[in-house]
Amino acid sequence: MSDPGWVKFSTSGSTAVWSCGGAWTIEHATRLDGDLTIPAEAKSKSAILDLAAIDQLDTSGAWLISRHGKALATQGFAVETKEGDPDLAVLLKRVVETEDVLPQEPPRRNLGDKVAEVGAAIENILVESRDLIAFFGSLVSALTRLAFTPWKLRWNAIFSHVEQTGLNALPIVGMINLLVGVVLAFQGADQLARFGAQTFTINMLGISVLREMAVLLTAIVVAGRSGSAFTAQIGTMQVNEEVDALRTIGLNPMDVLVVPRVLALMIALPLLTFFADMMGLLGGGLMCMVLLDISFNQYLSLLNQAITVNHFWVGLVKAPFFAALIALIGCFEGLRVSGSAESVGRLTTRSVVEGIFMVIIVDALFSILFSYLGI
Repeated sequence: MSDPGWVKFSTSGSTAVWSCGGAWTIEHATRLDGDLTIPAEAKSKSAILDLAAIDQLDTSGAWLISRHGKALATQGFAVETKEGDPDLAVLLKRVVETEDVLPQEPPRRNLGDKVAEVGAAIENILVESRDLIAFFGSLVSALTRLAFTPWKLRWNAIFSHVEQTGLNALPIVGMINLLVGVVLAFQGADQLARFGAQTFTINMLGISVLREMAVLLTAIVVAGRSGSAFTAQIGTMQVNEEVDALRTIGLNPMDVLVVPRVLALMIALPLLTFFADMMGLLGGGLMCMVLLDISFNQYLSLLNQAITVNHFWVGLVKAPFFAALIALIGCFEGLRVSGSAESVGRLTTRSVVEGIFMVIIVDALFSILFSYLGI
């Protein structure tokens, strides 16, 4: 075991000598830093750093020696270094060379760089949109092929995904829509009371829940819950090379992984939307009973006068389109995972964001279409 690091000052004629030895490592750095001084008797302009007795050196010790040499040079000493072990000399030289290397300042960004960034982002969006459309084409091709050979459909996988995406999602979907119904009724009654039109709260509640809120909230929940699950499941298979194994044994990943998930979600989301409609109307009805002082039968009667079956179908018809979109994006991002857990997490996040964004875009397009058709 090496001796603790030490430093001794002496003079040799007109030369000041600092002899260093022992272990110049981080555990002794604080003490050695205090010992490295320039005494008053060091009046000559010549100095020697004698490192021959150092038998252990790390970067902290090398930095102390380098700093002391620079301090001597600053005070006008002509510094000479006597090195010992060649391996230690290499470390000391490396520390001296890199000590003054300052981090480069990031290049200043101008308007051209900003424009280039925007252009690159737009290009990435266009490339990904092209790939997604191509993926949709492959899905349509697979569905068409399976329509003529329905016995090749993996019904067990479809029913399993219906259970995972539909049945298991009932509690969260029901709770969210129940509370949203309560909030809509409370806020509507509070605002309409200023105009003496509290009874129209039921009209607002029924139309907003059936046409927009129930299906939209349910689709957003499903995008965050099931869309992310699709990406994570398929992405993990990509990392483990299971997708490549499917291709090797002659199975089409589109038929095995994508089609069952898309069909399952297209079955589950309309059913979840119907359940969400009922829970939203129930939550709003309970709040209307409290705020408007009416019975539940009166609430149902007023609701029946306020809405028509068209309002119900307007909301429900959107569900299969939202489901196909969410499943398509989830599976597409899952198959784009490449070789690392970081890629799985990044693309899972992207699939959720893209799924929710596209659901809102498509919902807006449906609103414009229904308004144009007068529905």
